[in-house]
This record gives sequence, C-alpha cells and structure tokens, in this order.
Amino acid sequence: MKTIVPVKTKKDLKEFIDFPHDLYANDPNYVPELFIAQRDLLSPSHPFQQHSSLQTFLLYDNKKVIGRIAAILNNTHNKVNEVNDGFFGFFDCINDKESAKILFDAVTAWLKDKGVTDNIIGPVNFSTNEICGLLIEGFDTPPMVMMPYNAPYYPELLEAYGLRKKVDLISYRWTGASYDDRSVKLMDKLLARLERNNITIRKVNMKNFKQETEKIREVYNKAWDKNTGFVPLTDAEFDYQAKDMKLILDPDFCLVAEKEGKIIGFGLALPDINQVLIKIKRGRLLPTGIFKLLLNKKKITGLRILLLGVIDGYRKMGIEACIYASIIKSYKSKGLKYADAGWILENNDLMNSAIKAINGEPYKKYRFYEKAI
Repeated sequence: MKTIVPVKTKKDLKEFIDFPHDLYANDPNYVPELFIAQRDLLSPSHPFQQHSSLQTFLLYDNKKVIGRIAAILNNTHNKVNEVNDGFFGFFDCINDKESAKILFDAVTAWLKDKGVTDNIIGPVNFSTNEICGLLIEGFDTPPMVMMPYNAPYYPELLEAYGLRKKVDLISYRWTGASYDDRSVKLMDKLLARLERNNITIRKVNMKNFKQETEKIREVYNKAWDKNTGFVPLTDAEFDYQAKDMKLILDPDFCLVAEKEGKIIGFGLALPDINQVLIKIKRGRLLPTGIFKLLLNKKKITGLRILLLGVIDGYRKMGIEACIYASIIKSYKSKGLKYADAGWILENNDLMNSAIKAINGEPYKKYRFYEKAI
C-alpha cells in the first residue's frame, strides 16, 4: 500500500536525503550530494525560509521509500514577477506514473492550501539560483558541479501528470583545446581599450572576500534580472551561497570588472568538484569521504563556467570577452581537459550564438515544466 507523509523528524529528513542514493545505486553517472550540505539546505534556518516556505514529502510502498518531492512557495518570485505561482523540487521517483501522480497531487494540494492560484513550475531547489531543471538530453555523462541529474524516464512521469514545457536550458562543452582562443589573442588590445575608460579586470580578493561578495551581490541581482524566472537573492542567501562556493573557489577563475572602485561585472568558473563527489559513498564525509575530498581536489580536470554577467550600461564594451579570455588562459595553464558553460536559456540568442562562435558544443539539455493549478 502506498502512503505519502510530510517530512517532520530527523529520521524522515535522513530518508529524504538518502533516497536518491538507493534509486541510482547502479547508475555510474549519478553523483551523490553531500549529506551535510543537503541537510543544511533543507533546514528551517536556511535563508530562503526567512521569506518563503516549503514542505517535503516522502512516498512509501509499505515501509520502503519509493519517491520524494518538495512543495515550494517562493514569495520573492511571486512579488517580483507579479504572479501567484508555486514550485516543486527535489523530485525523485521510481518509474511508476501512479507514484509520481501521488507526489504531484500532494504538492498541488499543499500549494493550493497556501493560496497559490496560477501555475506549478519546476523542478527548482528552491529557485533558478540553485540547482534546477530536469535533464532531458545528455544522460551519458555525470552532471557538472551544481547541475541536476535524473533518470531518462522522468520526463514521461511529469508529462503524464499534465506538466508541459515552459522553457529549455542548454549546456555547452569544450574538450582539450577545442575552444576558439581569438578572445585571448585580442585580450591585450581589449584591456587597453577598457583601461582608457578606467575599467580594469582583476581576480577576486580572497583576503577581503566578505567585502568583495557584498559588491558582487549587487551586480548579480542586476545583471540577470531580465532572465526568465530569475529571482534576486537576499543578502543572507547570497552570503550563504558565497560561503559554500569559497570552499572550492579558485581565484584564477573568479574575476571582477571594476570602474573607479565600483564592480560592474564578474565571471565565475568552478572546478568540477563532482569528479570527487562521485566517489564519496552516499555523500558522507565521515569516516573516509573527507580524505577522498582532500586528496582528489587537486586532481580535478574539469571546469564549469557558471556565471558571466555585466550590468546594463557596460555591456558590449569587451568586458565579457576579457573575462572569458582570462578564464581560457587559466584553463590552458592548469592543463584542464574539459569545460562546461551552462546553463543558457534557449531563448537567449545573444549568449547561445556567442558560445557556438567559440566552438562550444551543446551536449546537455534541461527543461522547466509548468501546469496550471
């Protein structure tokens, strides 16, 4: 008999976090999330829950967990976009449409009870600022750092419930020296031109990291505000994410554009820590996972170009090209083997064209789904 229950206890939460490890036990491309990170993310003390709310659910068949999901009410999203939507996230389920329906029915009921009247959208954990999207193409390689992964049958489960495409997201890949390094060759000229306008490109100051992130936060919330589904991060949310990223951040891949002391753009690429996490059983750092993490961090050969943005008024001046060229130079000097740029909204023609022009190869596609409540 199948029963769905809200997650309430520490034991429930442990089962919620651990379920994907069992579901994907035989999948060589599955990367377990760190238990401690997921526990903190779902804690009531997480900054997201200072302004919004969520409820996680577990689906059992007798005493065995066969599915999980989260119902998410993002008040900031609704306020900024002047809508009344709800979201689902943390969705994992056996290949069974009836089971998936039970999970989505629970989310729908919870959102209706909270007063949601427009759409249910997802998957997002908790917004487009975190891991989001459903993988629909590119199941043959593990996910990059901070990217989702799911079984190929998931789209069928969502579509059987009546969820339909909202928008697709594309990730691009370069291997070895397959990139176009024209921007590197032009870098000196571009930098000279920027300097004539009192604009400089520099690495983030790790010794002054807190103050740096305070300045970058303003740029982040302005540079992506026109993107579909974008929600500005609160100070507490941005600080939370920055603190986590700092643990794996390489300053050679974290660059800011500055004009007379004001940060006007920045780019961030992260080492693909998933190369290490894939080896850490069930996402547990203890007793041996911490050693795998420490010993293998320097062996990482991949890079994800996560963010590249410039605030309005300074775009198309060559700032983006200089940041990208700096990342390429560091990529080459460190002998990395592959790089990923994603995700990019399918309707962002400017960015998609630019990445294809430098030989980026689309290799994964993700999708946001929606359904009227």
